[in-house]
Amino acid sequence: MPQRSVKPGAERSRFRPDVILTFEPDAEARLLDYLLAAMPDRKRTTVKDYLRHNQVMVGGAVTRQWDQPLKPGDIVRVNTSREFQTFRHPRLRIVYEDEHIIVVNKGYGLLSMGTDRKQEGTAYWLLRDYVKRIDPRNKIFIVHRLDQQTSGLMVFARTPEAKEALQHNWNNMVLERTYVAVTEGAPDPAEGEVRGYLAENSAHEVYVTTDPAKGKLAVTRYRTLRARGKYAMLELSLDTGRKNQIRVHMQQLGTPISGDRRYGGSPSPIHRLALHARTLRFVHPITRRDMNFSSELPPGFSRLL
Repeated sequence: MPQRSVKPGAERSRFRPDVILTFEPDAEARLLDYLLAAMPDRKRTTVKDYLRHNQVMVGGAVTRQWDQPLKPGDIVRVNTSREFQTFRHPRLRIVYEDEHIIVVNKGYGLLSMGTDRKQEGTAYWLLRDYVKRIDPRNKIFIVHRLDQQTSGLMVFARTPEAKEALQHNWNNMVLERTYVAVTEGAPDPAEGEVRGYLAENSAHEVYVTTDPAKGKLAVTRYRTLRARGKYAMLELSLDTGRKNQIRVHMQQLGTPISGDRRYGGSPSPIHRLALHARTLRFVHPITRRDMNFSSELPPGFSRLL
């Protein structure tokens, strides 16, 4: 039986997975020195080429800095096949990635995931496109979400195992999760807790109810960082993760978030909702390492005060 002919060049289009080596230093070192010791079978010029051509990643970020300091516990990856795919978007930045998770800093105005009216251009859609450019078989999974107008840190899963572990054990695996908000007025007392039941109406607005049968318990802890004029900057942490929880609780305190017209706020001089997910610390769903991330506040927050 004659063999089927293959179109010229078709054999080159077959996907070939990258060959990625992973290392974890057990002592402080400079990156190039460490790589040379960790890969004694590679020539010095080859290792330097890996750095030069974006084939080295430390802690989930591609680096070309040969003298970058390493510390015990850092994860170093070397793609010996080609340069690592890089991700660039004005409102979404990857701060960490490995084969199990991706941690991002989401900008305001960007949906976390699709809706009935919008599927493309969301954080989920952008990351799915990114991981499939690396390998068409790759997937991305939603673990939690931020409101469209809330900026800050989010984690996505890259495998079903990581997704299941994070979603089913979220309250136990998240060790710290804090937000910063700029509110209209300062709460009294300056530090405290808001506790109550939240429900949602047919217009998808969340409201406070005294009936436990109608709502779900929500607990928000707050601390005033500073106050000046008509605004105050608050640090907030959640004991529960209900929809619009912080926004409703700030309205309940009589100090709505600046720019939150849906929940009692006025239009903001910085033209956005002044709420940012600043820190995210959790147990890695697969390796069980302590993953601790923090992000800078949007510059407009300080301008309000």
